[in-house]
Order: sequence, then structure tokens, then C-alpha cells
Amino acid sequence: MFGFEAYHIALAAIGLAILIAYWLPRFVSGREPAASALLILLGFIAFLPFPQTAQWLDPVNRPKLWELVAELCVIVGLFGTGLRIDRLAGRALWVPTIRLLAIAMPLSIGALALFGWLVAGMTLAGALLLGAILAPTDPVLAADVAVGPPQEGGEHPVRYTLTTEAGLNDGLAFPFVHLGIMVASAGALTWDLAGDWLWRDLLYRVIVGGLSGTAIGWLLGKLLFDWPRENALSRTESGVIAFAGVLLAYGATELVEGYGFIASFVAGLTLRRSESQHDFHKRLHDFSESLEHALTALLLVGLGAVLPVLWPHFTLVTGLIAAALILLIRPAIGWLSLAGSTLKGRDRAVVAFYGVRGIGSIYYLAYAGHHVELTNEYELWATIAATILLSTLVHGLTAGLALDRVTGEGAPLETGKAAG
Repeated sequence: MFGFEAYHIALAAIGLAILIAYWLPRFVSGREPAASALLILLGFIAFLPFPQTAQWLDPVNRPKLWELVAELCVIVGLFGTGLRIDRLAGRALWVPTIRLLAIAMPLSIGALALFGWLVAGMTLAGALLLGAILAPTDPVLAADVAVGPPQEGGEHPVRYTLTTEAGLNDGLAFPFVHLGIMVASAGALTWDLAGDWLWRDLLYRVIVGGLSGTAIGWLLGKLLFDWPRENALSRTESGVIAFAGVLLAYGATELVEGYGFIASFVAGLTLRRSESQHDFHKRLHDFSESLEHALTALLLVGLGAVLPVLWPHFTLVTGLIAAALILLIRPAIGWLSLAGSTLKGRDRAVVAFYGVRGIGSIYYLAYAGHHVELTNEYELWATIAATILLSTLVHGLTAGLALDRVTGEGAPLETGKAAG
């Protein structure tokens, strides 16, 4: 008489896990980022009695589902990150970010690829993908180290650097993901393939992403505040316009083969320059942040749900890769890349250490799995899951206190930040 649909079981389990993950931390802390690891853990517990439902969410068999949800989450997060940044001018503010993007990220990709090749015995393509997937920091799970919402300040150089790095390096990692896919498809890295990758994936798509994001951000500013001036869209107070804006920025840029991730962040950054003191920016940010939190919670609970599927593929090497990245590779390379920058001492150490990993890595692996047949794909997913879980524990539980001490800010009782 009664039937149990996997879809309905999934909805109930996800809802229960999210409620408990946000409820339990209220007994011990006002910091919402503690919910990140709990979302994964409770997703694991909630789906344990329903193994068939967990199999239905298997990322290797259903990469497109994971790709689409993670894609939406990342672009909304990137757009919202751009909206957060009040100040743009000032070379000193950007020098640490540029060093992290130009030095730390390529070196991290190389170190991870070398680790995957020599220690894990991966193919060249698999090692390249591992590096590209895990190297970028994440704008979605990094809420507790980011600058404050529009017009609320909190733009200490440490927060500013971590925010702008996370806003840009998701898009800048894409060329290396494409390189790994190209090598996997061709079976080898040739000069012709390298040349094609250099002009198309590394130059053309990055430049188009930046230009497209700037143009669409400028257009959104005009539509919201200037056209028509007497009855501008900003008067509607409708935050859904933020969602429309990010969809336009991402979709239009991808249509012309640019990087939509870069366009999403730059569009938010450019839009923030229009009528910069207008309260509507807060409304746009709050709406995009709420949407981002909902999608993030879905993904983290889902990641916990599929842990039993991935469990047979967790190995000592999987744990070593995750620990090496979080505790050694990022801190060491981040510290070295910031030599000579305006960040000194403890500020430099905090920026080097708090390279949060998360939703971007889920997207990149799902994207790769959807577009090419990967060797040891379950092992790659197990590595991603281990890295995200370790990052949510190490970074999520300590970032708030570390940033408070560095910036001199008091710990707020209610931060309103989720899954960070």
C-alpha cells in the first residue's frame, strides 16, 4: 500500500540533516561555519539506513547532477563575493592576491600533480586533474575568512586577500582542468596540444571572461540604477535580480567560450561600483548569499550521503594527499609566494594557511567525469571528499578565532554566515 521513493527519502533525509546541522552548533557557538563538517557527517548518518538512495546519488554514475548543482552554487557564490568588496583601488591591496594567483596556485597544481604521479601512481592526465581540481581555494566555504557584506567594512588586508583570491582562482584553475582533460583524451601531451591550450584555454578564455564580466556588470548597474532614472529597478527591492544577473553573466560568457566563473566574480565586482552607497547592494548580496547557503547545504549533505559509496576507495594515499595539501603544500607555498608583499608576520601566516577547499573542487571533478572517461575516478572522488572534510574541520573550526586575533575584531554572537 505504501511505497518509498528514493527521491522522497532523499528530500526528507537532506532536510533533517540540514536542520540538525544548523541547530546543534547553537548550544556551543554563535559561529555558523561549524555547520560545514556537521552537514557532511549528518548526511552520512541520515542516508546510512537507505543505501539504495545513496547509490542513486553516486557521483561517478551521475556526474551531471553534481556538476549542475555545484556549478550554480559556485557562480552564485562568486557573484556574491564580488558584491562584498567595497574598495577596489590601491595597488598594495592587490599585490598579495596577485602573488597567490600567479605563484601559489600554479606551484600548488604542480606539487599536487607531482604528489599524485609519484606517490599515488596516477597517470599524467590524472595527476594534472588532481592538481587543478584541488589547488583553487573556495569562495563558497570561505565565508568566515571573507570581507563583510556591502558597506559593512571588515576589509582588513588578510580578509581582502583571501576573498579576492577565492573570487578569482576558481576561474583561473579552469585552464589546467582543461589541460588534464585534453591529455586524458589524447593520451599524451604534444606540442600541438600545448600550443592550442595556451592560446585558447589559458589566454582567450581568461581574457574573454574578464571582459564579459566587466561589460555585464556595467550593464546591470545601468539597468538597476540608471535606466530609467525615475523608476529604476533598484526601487523594487527584489533580490532575485542578483540571480538573474549571475545567470546572464555566466551563460553569456560561456556562449562565447569565455570562463563564466571569472565573469561571475568580475560582474559582481563591477556592479558594486555602480551607485556604491546604494542600499540595494545589500539586498542583492543577501539574496545571493541565501541561495548560495541553500545549494551549499545540499552539496555537503549529498557528499556525506555518498561516503559509504566512496569508502572502499579511501586509502592511505587518499588521506596523505588531503593532509599534505591542507597542512603542508598550501601553507608552505602560500608563505613563500607572499615574500616581499605587504603582508608580514602573523598576517602572512594566516593567509598562507587558510586556503579553504570545497564546492569548486566538486564541480571540477564532476565536470571532468562528465566530459571524459577517467581512470580511478572513485579514488579521485574519495580524495576530494577527504580533502573537503579535512578542510571543513581544520579551517572551519579555527578560522573565526584566527581571523579575530589577526584583525582585532571581536567574535560576533551571530555572524549569519553558513557552511564556511
